[in-house]
Amino acid sequence: QRLAELNLLTPEIVAQLSQAYIFLRNLEHRLQYLDDQQTQDIPDNALDQEILATGMGYENYAAMLAQLNNHRQIVSTQFALIFSTQEEPDDLADGALWHGNMQVPEMTEILLQLGYSDSHALAERLVQIRSSGRYRQLPAPSQRRLDKLIPQFIALCAATSNADQALPRVLKLLENISRRASYLSFLAEYPQVLPRLTNIASASEWASEYLVQHPILLDELLDAREIYRAPDWAALRAELQTELAQHADDMEQQMDALRRFQHGQVFHLLAMDLQSLLTLEILSDHLSDLADLILDNVLKICGQNTSLPYPPKFSIIAYGKLGGRELGYAADLDIIFLYQDDHPDAAQIYARLAQRINSALSSYTASGRLYETDLRLRPNGASGLLVSSLEAFEQYQNKEAWVWEQQALTRARFCAGDQSIGEKFEAIRNALLCKPRDENILRAEVIKMRQKMLDAHRNDSDLFDLKQDRGGMVDIEFIVQFLVLAHAHKHPELTKNSGNIALLTRAAELNLIAKEIAQAVCDIYRAERALQHKLRLNNESASRISKDQISVEPVLTLWQKLLG
Repeated sequence: QRLAELNLLTPEIVAQLSQAYIFLRNLEHRLQYLDDQQTQDIPDNALDQEILATGMGYENYAAMLAQLNNHRQIVSTQFALIFSTQEEPDDLADGALWHGNMQVPEMTEILLQLGYSDSHALAERLVQIRSSGRYRQLPAPSQRRLDKLIPQFIALCAATSNADQALPRVLKLLENISRRASYLSFLAEYPQVLPRLTNIASASEWASEYLVQHPILLDELLDAREIYRAPDWAALRAELQTELAQHADDMEQQMDALRRFQHGQVFHLLAMDLQSLLTLEILSDHLSDLADLILDNVLKICGQNTSLPYPPKFSIIAYGKLGGRELGYAADLDIIFLYQDDHPDAAQIYARLAQRINSALSSYTASGRLYETDLRLRPNGASGLLVSSLEAFEQYQNKEAWVWEQQALTRARFCAGDQSIGEKFEAIRNALLCKPRDENILRAEVIKMRQKMLDAHRNDSDLFDLKQDRGGMVDIEFIVQFLVLAHAHKHPELTKNSGNIALLTRAAELNLIAKEIAQAVCDIYRAERALQHKLRLNNESASRISKDQISVEPVLTLWQKLLG
C-alpha cells in the first residue's frame, strides 16, 4: 500500500500483488494442513489435490489451479519488470533511427546505408509506429523496452540476407505484443532470443505470422538445445496425458491445453526446419505423428461426453496428405469417421460425436485453432452421412464407390480411436485394393478424373504449377494410384501405405516400371514438394514457379507409357 502511495507501483498492480500474496499464503497454510508438514509443494496425489481445492473454496482442483496460474503470471511479470538487468544506455546514438524526432528523409538515408533496399517504405513504417496512438499510450516501462528493442532489431535484421522482409515482420510482432508487458519484458531480459527471432523472421513469413498469432511461443526460443531437438513422441504423449489429467473435469481447459501443445510442437518443428535440421520427408512424418496424437486425444476428450459406454466404438480414418504421411504445416486434415456398435441409437449418437470432434478441431478460440478439416471423402461425399458404420462403408466401397474414391483409398489409414475397428478397416482396404480390375476401364477412368482436375485448375500463366500442371505432383500421385489399383491383385505389397516414393521404388523392383525412370520421377517428386514447401513458408498461396526451374520430362514419359 505504501508503494502505491509513493507512486512506485500503480494501485492496480498493488491490488493484484496483494490478492496474489493472500492467495499464496492461504494455499501454503492448507498445504501444511494436509500432512502436518512444512512444505510448499503441490501434491501429486489426485485425492489430496481435490482436498486442497475444497479447502481453498474451489469447486475442483482444475479451477483452483487456473487461479493459481493467473496469480503466478501476474507476479512473474512484475518481478521481471522491477528486477530488469538491462541497463539504460547512456548514449542513444545507436538508436537514433528510433529515438528523437528524425523524419522520413533522414531516416531513409541511414537505413539505406545499413543495407536496406526498401529504405523509404521502412522509414515511413518506423515513423508511423513511433507516432501512433498505440505507442504513445503504452505504460512508461513498456515504452522504454520497445525503445531499446526496435534499434536492436533494426541492426539485427540489417545483417540478414532478407533484411527488407525481416524488419517489417519483426515490427508487426512487436506491435502485436506491445500492450502485453510480459512479452516485451521477456525480449528485453533475454537478448539471446533476439537473433533467433530475427533469423526466423528473415527465413519465413509464415513462421513470423505463426508467432504473431501465438506470441506465447516466444518462450520456446530461450533454450536452443530444446527447440532444435527432434521430438520424442512417447515422452511427449506421456507429458500431454499428465497435463490433460489435471483438467479432467473441464473440457474447455483440456482443449486449450491441446492447442498449446500442438502450437508448441509445430513451432519446434518449424525452428528445426528453418535450420535445415530436418528433411522434408522426416518433417512430414513428425507433423503427421503430431496430428495423429491430437486426433486421438480430441476423440478421447469428446468421447467422454457421449451416452454410450466409454471408450466409444469409433475410429478416425485419415486420407490425403495425412493418410499418406505427407502433411505440411497448414494442410487440411482429410478424415472420415467409422463406428461399429449394435446400440439402436448408435448412428445418431456417433453423428453427434463426430460433429463435436470436428468442431473441437476446427473452431477458432482465444488459444487459436487446431486444424481445418475436410470431410468430403466420406461415402457419398458432402451429401452423405457424417459417420458410417464399418459394414455400410464396406458395402459402399464394394458396390457404389467411384474409381476416384478407390484412388483416394490408396492413401487411407487408421489414425485414431478403437484399434479393432482400425484393424478391420485395414483388412477391408487391402481387400478392396487387391480386387482384379480391367486395366483399360481403370485407365480411362483415371484419365477422365485427371482431365476434370486440369479443367478445374486452369493455368493460363507462363508459370509452372507444381501441384496441378502436367508433370506436377498430382500426375505422380495418379501414376502411383493407377499402379496400385492395376497390380495389387498380383502384388499385395503395393497396398502398403508407405508413400509415393516408396511405392514407385517398389513398382520398379517388381518390374512394373523401369528403375531408371522410377528414380527420376522420385527425384522430381522430392524436388516439387521441396519447392512447394519453400513457397508456402513465405505465404505464397499458389505453387507456381518459373518453368526453367525444374524439368518434368520423366513424369510425362511415364504417364504416356502407363496411361497414354
